[in-house]
Amino acid sequence: MARNRNSEHPESLERRRFLELSGKFGFTTAVVAAGAGTLLSGEAVARTANEEKQRKKAAKYTMIIATAYVLGASRSYPIMQLDLKENIQNLTNGQVYVKLAPAGQLGAGGALAQKVQAGTIQAAQHSLSNFAPYAPTVDLINIPYWCGENQKFINLVNSDAWKQEVNPKVEAKGFKPLWYVCIDPRVVAVRQGMEGPIKTPDQMEGIKFRVPGSKILQQFYRLLGANPTPVAWGETPSAIKQGVADALDPSVEALNVFGFKDVLSSVTFIRSVPDAQVYSCNLEWFNGLPLDIREGIDFAAEVTSQQNLAKVPAARGYAMAELAKNDIKFYSPTADEMAQWVAKGGHQLPQWDSFKKELAGSMATFDKLLEAANTQGKYYVHDV
Repeated sequence: MARNRNSEHPESLERRRFLELSGKFGFTTAVVAAGAGTLLSGEAVARTANEEKQRKKAAKYTMIIATAYVLGASRSYPIMQLDLKENIQNLTNGQVYVKLAPAGQLGAGGALAQKVQAGTIQAAQHSLSNFAPYAPTVDLINIPYWCGENQKFINLVNSDAWKQEVNPKVEAKGFKPLWYVCIDPRVVAVRQGMEGPIKTPDQMEGIKFRVPGSKILQQFYRLLGANPTPVAWGETPSAIKQGVADALDPSVEALNVFGFKDVLSSVTFIRSVPDAQVYSCNLEWFNGLPLDIREGIDFAAEVTSQQNLAKVPAARGYAMAELAKNDIKFYSPTADEMAQWVAKGGHQLPQWDSFKKELAGSMATFDKLLEAANTQGKYYVHDV
């Protein structure tokens, strides 16, 4: 029996339409049309194709920006790639044309950082944890309970102290940080079949906790009594489902985007470490641009950063609503419970001193950064 084409799932229609438009007008046009929600409108797509063609032709420079995320992800994960493209093009007066490479087309995480460092691409998005092997100083943010809250993180990365002490070390590795992306703090998310929600660190005893490659995060969960279990990100959903790991720590937004909604039972907002991202640019390429274009890109990065901050609560709300459809429960510790988490794993413990000295350069520099994190800057962002 022939299938009724009108009953085809909308996502299947859009996917086929995307491939069709990519072949006809090119990938970037299809990407922009998808982001604008106009894939199924022939007239709108034709206008988009013409605009992209004209913009590319008029520009003096092409800037490839690669990400791991699909274009619609900002609804639930405010990575803002379409906004960054538009802002750079507009604020350089059309002299820079931005070619997006979303959805892991050129890789993800550390692979993208490596390509930026090598100059294979001009810019990319990656988590600070994945960026740390290439620019170790940024791993400072993974020390628990000093910049885990959104406001403290944004105070920190926009402070003079960060720009003077951290950014030069990043630049020494060949990168220019364009802007630091606020998502939300890391959580404690436990799998189905585990008793939850986790309210205090005492409940972490013996839990097999999935961790990324960060030594700092591994030590943190060890201090809490958990058993840190390194698992590659791509293998994590199946590891959680099969019980290889009992829990994991991305932000609630990431849990939704990466498909954990059918394997989790509860999420606790412990606000320990920011699950933050950065857009980095190849420093040599950037420095080779005329001053007015560099200033335009810098301003575009600042504008996009402010758009990101405004988007955070709505993205969180959408992610929580989607996860709640699968009966996932959410818990925010009381003040007394939060004090227990900080006491057991926080930055004030002597176990963190060697990391502070290695990554900041000295205890005095770390204290300067700590003061910056606790000083309200010019930007406001909503916290969990």
